[in-house]
Amino acid sequence: MKPSIIHTSTIKFLADLAQNNNRDWFNDHKNDYLAAQKNVIDFVDQLISEMNHHDIIENESGKKSIYRIYNDVRFSKDKSPYNARFAFSLRRSTKYLRGGYYMQIKPGSSFLACGFFAPNPSDLKRIREDISDNFSHWNKILSTKAIALNFGNLQGNKLETTPRGFNKDHEAIELLRHKQFILRHHFTDEEVTADDFLFQVNKIYKSVRPFFDHMSEILTTNANGELMV
Repeated sequence: MKPSIIHTSTIKFLADLAQNNNRDWFNDHKNDYLAAQKNVIDFVDQLISEMNHHDIIENESGKKSIYRIYNDVRFSKDKSPYNARFAFSLRRSTKYLRGGYYMQIKPGSSFLACGFFAPNPSDLKRIREDISDNFSHWNKILSTKAIALNFGNLQGNKLETTPRGFNKDHEAIELLRHKQFILRHHFTDEEVTADDFLFQVNKIYKSVRPFFDHMSEILTTNANGELMV
């Protein structure tokens, strides 16, 4: 199968938008925007199809997955009317499959991310309990060759202090301080527009499965391994 590609014209449109972030310019280049948007939608459509060979993705289409390019400036210091990037997120299907996928396509700043961006308090408590009890297993998962090569270290916001109920001297204290559990991979513009980019993204997303499988297990069972949902 010939993969869908991100066109160099899509990257150029975003770069031009960043330099001309105003409504008059955007309206004059609306056809360029629509072509770039369709390019990304087609890419996401095919990515969803590829990912469904190794996961179960809830999203029905690329069109329903991509974020708006229009900025909500009501509560932002940045009053630029447009966000000069294309971005999308993909959800795993059913409450038994946890974790999410995200991608940003932006000149000089493209990346994908996988993980848990805003776990609710009960999920965060359950995750920390598992880290505390099974730190060696967490180390094993996060240091697997594929995850280490594709993502490097676990990222995300952390507490500056010790989370309540845990010992500040715990060997896993740095991991226990996490409020987010995110794995990130950056791309150059040349990688984004390469012919095999779709297959590379799918491969990197697939490599996170050991982490997602473990998180899905602990977030759907109690400490005794009994199903909760």
